[in-house]
Amino acid sequence: MRAAASGPLALRVAAVVIGRNEGARLLACLHSLRAGCERLVYVDSGSTDGSAEAARALGAEVLDLDLSRPFTAARARNTGWRHALARWPDTEALQFIDGDCEIDADWLPQAAQFLAGRPEVVAVCGRRRERFPEASVYNRLCDEEWATPIGEARACGGDVLMRAAALQAAGGYRDSLIAGEEPELCVRLRAAGGRIWRLDAEMSRHDAAIHRLGQWWQRNRRAGHAYAEGAALHGAPPERHCVAQTRRALLWGLLLPLLAALGLLAVAAGGGLLGLLPALLLLAQWLRLSRRPVPPGVNALPDTPAWRRLRAAYSVLGKLAESAGVLTYAWRRWRGQAARLIEYK
Repeated sequence: MRAAASGPLALRVAAVVIGRNEGARLLACLHSLRAGCERLVYVDSGSTDGSAEAARALGAEVLDLDLSRPFTAARARNTGWRHALARWPDTEALQFIDGDCEIDADWLPQAAQFLAGRPEVVAVCGRRRERFPEASVYNRLCDEEWATPIGEARACGGDVLMRAAALQAAGGYRDSLIAGEEPELCVRLRAAGGRIWRLDAEMSRHDAAIHRLGQWWQRNRRAGHAYAEGAALHGAPPERHCVAQTRRALLWGLLLPLLAALGLLAVAAGGGLLGLLPALLLLAQWLRLSRRPVPPGVNALPDTPAWRRLRAAYSVLGKLAESAGVLTYAWRRWRGQAARLIEYK
């Protein structure tokens, strides 16, 4: 990472880092922040690798999250920013970042300047990139996932510079959410009149460290759970939060695969060729997705036809995992059970 830009920030910023057993990645994260932000809070969620002690040695204010209650990233972030505002009451903006990320040296000066000049904007984010996109197909898929459009946005991710007063007025993140807590908060921030913005600027490097199919499956299952819970919370008009994503997961990940399996069995048993229609629709979806180029703003890896076909296959398969997450949420809600964390690391 480059050396931090010199000079004071346009706003008084405190950084909140959350993590558990991130090891060297956490140290890199804290070092990248320490170069440009003196107010630093680290919330540790039961690490056993010495993360809390290492963070203290670097001068961070370290909080050990109370694990007698179910852990969520949302609760860890709330614990962090509330401590930061109590410790430094004049804080104007909060930089949230996960412990497996490094902040870009120029990010805080640019983001703070943007927030200072745009009072209607309450959260600003930039380009998050994978540190090792070539290490696995799953890391590369994450890298492309981060390449979202520049300009006004409906939501941010976990790495974001947020106006402290707006966050406090909104009540912070929703503690109970096991995923999707950032878009849910953004729904409430926008409902209060705030605007979310994504800059065309380098913000952070992330290390997904996904090397197995099972990890990738769980990550997509968690996304499906977040879609379903988001739709349950804010799915009514006019917001319709996560409704389309939930419907797509159920259509492409549950209904059509089930009909395709039944149709193929019917054809094998001597039924009509009409039973092939659901399978053909899934094939057509794969072909359609295979034509999509790599989105702009992604790390420079070769955009080949072979990669597009592979990415499309994972996109189709990912809907199966998402539908499993939707069903997991529906089952737990029907039984009145609290959500449990879906981990992939």
